Amino acid sequence: MPSSDGRELKPGVEASEGALARLGMALADWSERWFPDAFVFALLAVTIVFVAGLFAGTAWRDLIRYFGEGFWSLIPFTMQMAIIIVGGYVVATSPPAGRLIRWLSTMPRTARGAVAFAAFFSMASALISWGFSLIFTGLLVREIVKNVKEIDYRAIGTAAYLGTGTVWALGLSSSAALLMATPSSIPAALVRISGVIPLSQTIYTWQSLTTAAILMVASIVVAYLSAPASSRRTAESFGVPAELLAGRLEERRTPAEWLEYAPLLSVLIGILGLGYIGEVIVARGPLAALDLNTYNFSFLMAGLLLHWRPRSFTRAVNNAIPATAGVLVQFPFYGGIFGIVTMSPISRELARFFVHVSSRGSFPVLVAIYSAVLGLFVPSGGSKWIIEAPYVLQAARDLHVHLGWTVQTYNTAEALPNLVNPFWMLPLLGILKARARDLVGYGLLYLAMNTALVLFCVWFFARTFAFVPTVSP
Repeated sequence: MPSSDGRELKPGVEASEGALARLGMALADWSERWFPDAFVFALLAVTIVFVAGLFAGTAWRDLIRYFGEGFWSLIPFTMQMAIIIVGGYVVATSPPAGRLIRWLSTMPRTARGAVAFAAFFSMASALISWGFSLIFTGLLVREIVKNVKEIDYRAIGTAAYLGTGTVWALGLSSSAALLMATPSSIPAALVRISGVIPLSQTIYTWQSLTTAAILMVASIVVAYLSAPASSRRTAESFGVPAELLAGRLEERRTPAEWLEYAPLLSVLIGILGLGYIGEVIVARGPLAALDLNTYNFSFLMAGLLLHWRPRSFTRAVNNAIPATAGVLVQFPFYGGIFGIVTMSPISRELARFFVHVSSRGSFPVLVAIYSAVLGLFVPSGGSKWIIEAPYVLQAARDLHVHLGWTVQTYNTAEALPNLVNPFWMLPLLGILKARARDLVGYGLLYLAMNTALVLFCVWFFARTFAFVPTVSP
């Protein structure tokens, strides 16, 4: 019996799966056939935003200028994203981390259990750091599929991405929450509206923690039930090589290589680097010190120490570079989108619409919808929050909606479009040797469920907050 993509399956294989598993496979087959490559998606997004700018009344010459001026605006961010991939690769492929990943990969025994296992680790690690979650879980998946056969590679690949599409912004690397809790980082125009919003009113509230727990449990259940018990769309069918974690170093051949194999320099520089991180933590505090630069710096220094020998470290860096290709090429086009959205009336007109039609009760739901929609075109939690925060928080003040929960409403909804937007898939796709279309099918399944849960949670828990006046720095 042929499947929807022409593959021959044993009679009754699809019929024996549950309804959710059949739906997941059907969506995955559809996305493989119809969803464009990540780069094509970026070009389509540029076109859509450009046309929207024309309808908003902006002259086409101005839109061209906005695109060009925004094109290179994300270059520092692009470099940071590339270093996240390199740093994550370096740490995750170090001998100690490699042993941990190999040990963890032996725990799942069934295909469905393996998909749920990957989903848990993706989300749990994303609460600590979304960047580490992408790399570590991606490498874990590459090891799991070597041990457990007949896993649908699309299902487990999407499970590895769940952290970035569900709970990352409710955790310690939440760009919006960290920004609003750091007086020196809040733009002057914004601080007059919002004041300082401590983490005790955002990511550490019981409502936020409960929302994260609900999303995690529901996603793990869906991951288990939607994964087929057996599939021919395995890693081998995608041509994914078996080996990823590096083996032992080759023997030193010349005296000139002595320092490359000696741990002296790695230990010395690694200790200096960690000493600097310690100073930053003392000066800023442990939470304010969490930004992309200190995160990347910490991973590179940790990688230097974990690899022990400079030769091992540089080999890991060389292996990581191909995985950065999608980021380096596509992020400038997203910078062009960012330029059009922020410099044209698009963002302002959308905000005006949602603010005018909202009430105190409906405001969290409308903010969540707006943030999720805008996230399709400006897929950057930190940068997008700077765009939204002034008018969203001003409206929250006017309606007497809790400002901290408004931040968390944004954080909860902001992750939703990540499930189908290739922007944040790129680091993981480089590791999995997969394409965005391979993951989007199952991503649509999670998106449908999570959207309903997110809208309910932001509405329901908003009712448990009392309005807290602005706290000036």
